[in-house]
Amino acid sequence: MHGSLWILLVSTLSIAFFHALAPDHWMPFAAIAKAQKWSKPKLLWITFISGVGHVGISIVFSVIGIFLGFSLSKLKGIEGHRGEIVLWLLIGFGIAYMLWGIKKAKEHRHHHIDPEKLKAKTVAVWTMFAIIILGPCEPLVPLVFLGYNYGYIGVVSVSIIFSLVTIAMMLAQSLLAFMGIQLIKNDIAERYSHAFAGLVIALTGIFVMVAEI
Repeated sequence: MHGSLWILLVSTLSIAFFHALAPDHWMPFAAIAKAQKWSKPKLLWITFISGVGHVGISIVFSVIGIFLGFSLSKLKGIEGHRGEIVLWLLIGFGIAYMLWGIKKAKEHRHHHIDPEKLKAKTVAVWTMFAIIILGPCEPLVPLVFLGYNYGYIGVVSVSIIFSLVTIAMMLAQSLLAFMGIQLIKNDIAERYSHAFAGLVIALTGIFVMVAEI
């Protein structure tokens, strides 16, 4: 293996690590898990599937772009616009979930299971799941292009390393954040847990958006 390829792979590992530190990769999962009282295995499973979809779509997008002869600047431009749209969707979802949480907290609590509440919670999970998956891995596109200089092995190696690091980081950070939030024991926090989760998700989207300006 070429020495320059090794440098690219080490750079890929580092970039994936710092990219996955962004709170939109893990905070929404921890917040929703706390609000909906998920078990740790459920949190890890949903985070894992979301992570696979998140990096998978960008890998497929990059490979298709290479074979269609798209320039790197064009693909980065598309990814940038896609990322901006996804952040707005994340913020909108957070606000909507927060308002729903406030409404539910103010309603009279019944001891029986509310089918409508279960339906709303399921819709919320799938909505967030879709938003996270559609979110682009912008640093991955140029890395795949650089990997293509080394042929098939370069593209595959870059894709695998970036995916493994990103998904591992998402899992670890989601779990740690969830365990930290679980330490909060307060009646008001429990009652408004959905509202707080929505607020955290919206603020996460705003933070990432501001950080990218």
